[in-house]
This record gives sequence, C-alpha cells and structure tokens, in this order.
Amino acid sequence: MNKLRFLQGVCVITWALFTACNPQQSQEHNPNSTMDVHSFAQPDVAVVKHLDLAISVNFGNRIISGTAAWEIETNGAAGQIVFDTKGLEIEKVTYGNGNPAEFTLGKEDPHLGQPLTIQLQENTEKVVIQYVTSPDAAALQWLDPQQTAGKEYPYLFTQSQAILARSWIPCQDSPGIRFSYNAKVQVPTDLLALMSAGNPTEKSSDGTYTFQQPHPIPSYLMALAVGDIRFHAIGRNTGVYAEPSMIEACAYEFADVQHMMDAAEELYGEYRWGRYDVIVLPPSFPFGGMENPELTFATPTIIAGDRSLVSLVAHELAHSWSGNLVTNATWDDFWLNEGFTVYFERRIMEAIEGRPYADMLALIGFQDLKNTIQRLGDTDPDTRLKLDLKGRNPDDGVTDVAYEKGFALLRTIEQAVGRERFDAFLKKYFNSHAFNSVTTEEFLDYYQKELIGADSALAKKINIRQWIYEPGLPGNHAEFSSERFEAVDQALTELENGSAPAQLQTQNWSTHEWLHFIRHLPENMDSAQMKTLDEAFHFTGSGNSELQAAWFLHAIRNRYEAAYPALEEFLVHVGRRKFLIPLYTALTESPGGKEMAELIYRKARPNYHYVSRQTIDELLR
Repeated sequence: MNKLRFLQGVCVITWALFTACNPQQSQEHNPNSTMDVHSFAQPDVAVVKHLDLAISVNFGNRIISGTAAWEIETNGAAGQIVFDTKGLEIEKVTYGNGNPAEFTLGKEDPHLGQPLTIQLQENTEKVVIQYVTSPDAAALQWLDPQQTAGKEYPYLFTQSQAILARSWIPCQDSPGIRFSYNAKVQVPTDLLALMSAGNPTEKSSDGTYTFQQPHPIPSYLMALAVGDIRFHAIGRNTGVYAEPSMIEACAYEFADVQHMMDAAEELYGEYRWGRYDVIVLPPSFPFGGMENPELTFATPTIIAGDRSLVSLVAHELAHSWSGNLVTNATWDDFWLNEGFTVYFERRIMEAIEGRPYADMLALIGFQDLKNTIQRLGDTDPDTRLKLDLKGRNPDDGVTDVAYEKGFALLRTIEQAVGRERFDAFLKKYFNSHAFNSVTTEEFLDYYQKELIGADSALAKKINIRQWIYEPGLPGNHAEFSSERFEAVDQALTELENGSAPAQLQTQNWSTHEWLHFIRHLPENMDSAQMKTLDEAFHFTGSGNSELQAAWFLHAIRNRYEAAYPALEEFLVHVGRRKFLIPLYTALTESPGGKEMAELIYRKARPNYHYVSRQTIDELLR
C-alpha cells in the first residue's frame, strides 16, 4: 500500500533476523526504527525531533496556512527526508539557513495521502515547509455559528488520530515517531485558541497565541481548538473549557476530575504533563473523548447533569500514562494504548466509587466484547489483539477488541499474579518506557523479563501469546459479574412475568444499571409494551445519550414510531460515532428503514466530522 523503499525492506528483514537471535535487544532499540505501514516516513534514514509551527486560521476560506519548521536527525548519509501529507498545498520548502530546498510530492494513496520528499544537503538540521490546508481537510471540523451552543461565533477543532494529522500539518505521521513542539497561532480576535500543550485561560487582545509542548509526542496527539471558549478551574492542576452557555454545567459534571488525578497518581506514579484540562466540544465531535496531552477533547454527550458518564474522563486521564506517556509504535499495536487504558480507567473508578461500580463497567464492557466477536466471527483476524492493518485504514482497528479484549487480558494477568505484584509491574513499565513508543513484541519481552521470569507454570496459565496472536476469546479469561446488576436482572424477570414497569424497584439506579436494563429488554415488543415502558421511565426524552441510543435501537427494531422524531433529532445533532453506527445500521436492517436513514443523513451529514461521514457514507452506499 505505501511507498516504502527497497532499503527499508532490507532493514526490516535484517532487524527481524537480529532480534530473533537476540530477544533482549528488541526492547532496547530506538522505537523510531520501527517501520510503520501507515506512514511514508523513513525514520531509520531521517527523522523529526522538534517542530516550530506558525499558522493562521482563516474561517472565511476554511483553511490553515503557515510554516512547519522541523528540526531533524539523519543517519549521516541521508540524502532525503520523507514526510506525510494529505491534501496539503506545499508552497515552498527551505533549509534552516533560508536557502530553497528541492522537494517532490509523490503519487497519492487513498488512505495515506502523498509522500513529501525533501532533498537534504550535507549536515542539514532543519527544513521549513510553507503550506496551506485544503478546505475539506480530513482532520479539520469547521463549524458555522448555528452548529455551536452559542450560535454567535464559528468554531474549529481537529481530530488527528489515527493518520489525519498529515491533513493539517506536513509531518512524519506515525505513532512511533515523537517530537516536541512550539507553536504560534493567529485567530480572529474574538476567539480563543487551545492546543495539546500549555494553554491560556483568557482571550488575547490581538488573537495571537503561543504554545509549548516540551515533551516528545506522536503526531496523532497534535490538536487545535478555536472558538468562543471560557475556562473554569476545578482543582490545583485541573480545569474545564467550554462555550460560555455550557461552562457551569461542565464544571459541575467534572467536579471529581481532581480526585481522579489523585487516584491515578496513587496507582501508577506522577502525572508528567503539568496540567490536565478538559474541553467540551460541540456535538459533531466524532468520539467520546480524545486524549490530547494537557487538554482532553470531550463530547457534550457525557454532560448528563448527574455526573453519571464521567468514567469517560477517567479513561482519557488514564491515557496520560497508557498512550501518551507510553505509546503504541504502530496502529497494529493499538491494544497497547486502549487495553491498558481501560484497565487503568476502571481502577480509577474503583478507587473513587468502589468495586461494585467498577464491576458494572467491566461487565458492560465484556458484554460489548462478546457482541463484537459474535458479529465479526470468532475466527476473524480482527479479533486478535495484534492486528494486521496493512493496506487498510487504521480506523478499522478501532473496535471493542482493542479496548475490552485488552482489558480482559490484563484483568486475567492481575488475577494470575495478584494485584499488588501487577500494579508494581505496570508502574515500572510506565516509568521505564516514559515518552517512548513500543511494539507488542517489545512489551512481550518486558513482560517476560519483569513479570514472568522463569515461572513456566505461570506463563502457561496466562498463555499471553494466544490472547495477542490468535482470534476469538481465550477460555482462560477472567470472569466478570456485578452484584448491582443482580437487582436489575430481578426487575427484568418481574417484567417478563407480567409486572407493570411502574411497579419495578428502580430507585437510585445509576446510568449503568439503566443501560443494563434497556439492553436486556426483550428484542421483540409491540407498540403498547414500548409505550408502557416509555411512559414509566421516559427513555425517549431522557437527555442521557447512552440511554437514548440504547432505547432507540429497540424503537427501530419494534417500529415504535412515537420515538422517531426524537431519534431523528438525536441523529442530526449528535456526531459521536459510537452512537451513530449502531443506529444507522439498525435502520438499514429494518423494513423501510434505509430510506428513513438516507433522509435523516442528508440533514445530518454537514454536522458530522470526516471520520463519521466516511463510515456512514460506506454504510449507506
């Protein structure tokens, strides 16, 4: 799929043969030497180390323009350096001394974009790329005022993961390549600019903002948000940004973030990034959250008014260790980010809310995993933890497998070795690999050396290679149960036996208990049954996005037309892909539903980010 040179292939084969004979060496080599099939970069030849970014944000033309000045390192004989680009207009390239540099843009690949190859002179240490983005750059979501909460100012946010950073910055767009950065950003004077770095808390008088990120990060963590945004402090190094009309509600929702930070540091060591703030974006944001360093991007669908959905913030905070501090070297190793983060997230929630609460999260996740494996098939290679995404969009690997199978493996290891020993192992893993990217094989080397040692019986009991390299769910997985769901199951039994919904004992149920209840309602219900449930529990108009999305699946399946207006409103205004894909899929599989889906999508599509549009375009094709 990509344009790797013959020399790179030789390097990979040579390295594979060398590490086969020297397994210890595989955990010690420079992660920048890892070949990434989703990048044109040749890091063994020439690699970036620091970025000085100077850009201007133009809402009128929906473009970003400016310069990316890259400090680089070479192997001494490098004649060129290769960057990733997608839809960028490269206006000029110079060396650090200002002299023009020869460059070429290669053939375009539908997933990877185009390689930008810059010829190097002897001892070249810096290249400066002057460029302009496309108005439809995949990473950039330009919003009109009507698409924001305030309805007065435009808004811009980026989504660089997995390989979209190349559509707004010419970069070596691989998670195995890390760099520090400084940035100067010019925006309209009535807007605030924020990045994945140290951030301002007030608008500047001239619309100019400067940023510093001294820690090396991969390109997918480059982030920018520009809008009518305000800040509210929460704790000693935590706070929230949001549009003015939402800031108080967001500050209330995230009141426990400082407690999450304290719990996280107690578990796995010092938070290395200075501040931890959250920005609540407009509803078109395609994910629940994005763990951009120092500034988590979050969906407004977690603002439920009762702090019931903030485990998502615990997840993004956990990424400050598992993902941002220690990163998957390629997208085939994605589980190293997400499986570890889900485990860490649930340990944070256990510390704050207690083990029964964390058990609910674990059981819901395990149910999601089993459903995903059933849908894909338990022999499908995409149910392995170590993926093979060559020739594919790396977003294909964003499934419950990386998250929940990864979590299930780590819980299985914890139960096998004991929590205290496993915690010590994880803390040492994060510290010893801090600000580096690792492959699955490097993790396995470390796991063998630091946790298993010569204990062959323990290794056999866990059988980690089956978890990682074979499809399906191994039979030795940890068991998951929830005492709090027992009362929900009792209510479901009573409902099945003829009790009226209003008679069920549902007082003080959390969102997770309600979600378990909705998910386990009978698949086939008539309109009268749906109406009775809705009148008792007000699912259609609940305002809780998790509950609405689960309820709407029943509404589609059972043609409960009373919920259709709310379903359409939800699909038009919520851009979170986690909700969109199941709902559009259910519509396409229901009688007459595809036509309804297409009508709604025509209205909704302008409100969705590229990553959501891409998936739904294919679904409705």
